[in-house]
Amino acid sequence: MKVHFYLLFFTSILVLSGCGGNSLDSSSNDNNQVQDNNDINSGNTTSSSICSALPDPTGSTITVTPGDVDQLASIVGSAAEDTTVLLQDGTYNLNGSSLRFTTPNVTLRSASGNPEAVILDGNYQTNEIITVAASNVTIAEITVQKAYTHPIHVVSSDQNGDTVNTLIYRVHVIDPREQAIKINPHQAGFKVDDGEISCSRVVLTDAGRPNVNPTISGCYTGGIDAHQARDWVVRDNYFAGFWCDSGLSQHAIHFWTGSRGTLVERNVLVDNARGIGFGLLNSRSNVRTYTDGVCPESGGLYIGHYEGIIRNNFISAANPDLFNSAVGFDCGLCIASACRANVVHNTIMSNDSSFASIDIRYAGTNNSNILNNLMSHTIRIRNGATDNDIRSNLEDIATDVVVNISEADLHLNVSNASQAIDSGILLDAGTADSDIDEDSRDNSPDIGADEI
Repeated sequence: MKVHFYLLFFTSILVLSGCGGNSLDSSSNDNNQVQDNNDINSGNTTSSSICSALPDPTGSTITVTPGDVDQLASIVGSAAEDTTVLLQDGTYNLNGSSLRFTTPNVTLRSASGNPEAVILDGNYQTNEIITVAASNVTIAEITVQKAYTHPIHVVSSDQNGDTVNTLIYRVHVIDPREQAIKINPHQAGFKVDDGEISCSRVVLTDAGRPNVNPTISGCYTGGIDAHQARDWVVRDNYFAGFWCDSGLSQHAIHFWTGSRGTLVERNVLVDNARGIGFGLLNSRSNVRTYTDGVCPESGGLYIGHYEGIIRNNFISAANPDLFNSAVGFDCGLCIASACRANVVHNTIMSNDSSFASIDIRYAGTNNSNILNNLMSHTIRIRNGATDNDIRSNLEDIATDVVVNISEADLHLNVSNASQAIDSGILLDAGTADSDIDEDSRDNSPDIGADEI
């Protein structure tokens, strides 16, 4: 029996040894934990062969304790290049202050390597807790919670120009009032490219849901909301709970308005109104376009997302409260005006009604491949999205094909998965050579994210 990376990744915590540095204050730490956990955020990331702790810092280090919280914003803002700011364990109540990175090559991380032990708490008083407005910034191994708007915002700036190579790693982002991680240029002509969000946990809890901004669509929140972003990687993360009693939440993972080349792989999404989205609309101003001839078949059409891969993701919905909300479970994979996308080897399971397991819409969605996906509901093709390769998918499959939908374990249940086992088509090399656990696929691949 193979040992699933999924089980290692989401069921335990490994507290790692601390890192050295020059302490500002040797006072004791307030090691409060997030107190409003519920079932949807009980899965904790762990160090593993994929999501191991960061190596010890190089260059200068500054060690900060919770007693230094009033100085934290200025410490971050004045940090020189190649500086690592190490946060000692405890809760940092920001009380309206925020951390803005304007110097390249700066890292903010916990000293212990335990993301649950260091909490930056906005208490819904701080608008953006962390603003990344410089390149090569790393945010790692901390918890960021209760921002009035965005816990983390990656944005370009007049001061530094483009913001590239952001790394968000082993970070817990809890209960945002708006989008948990916002990515966008501050104005046309600037870029926010080549970032990575990995090994992190992004969750809206039952306690946090009443605080969501209701002014836009009744539910102005979501996980990752990325505009005009190119070549981002989103892998090995856990997203849960992005829905509201009334109104439609944004996606758990969403790249649009001319984003390109996004890789979304090996994520686990649990009880979100919308799962992974490439594109959204069929017209919009202020979108990014390209001059290299990408998607030539789409001439004259609005494109919300170019190229990219969505592969080996588990997407489940099993919470009765989600289904009893005004919108319910809308779509697991939501592809709109997205050209040349590869949507392959995903598993989408819902134990109640769903508008679509995979929703494909608008003529801008063309020359895309929708292959080898396993789902409990249907693929909907609408609004002119007709010129795509849609094959070897299993629709309307009973949820007992997977191990346990209630626990978001969507590995194949061997005794009930004969329709999926060895039933997929062989994809081009490099498209999805391994599964959600990084086990290699054979020449007769199983349908869905798991390879037996």
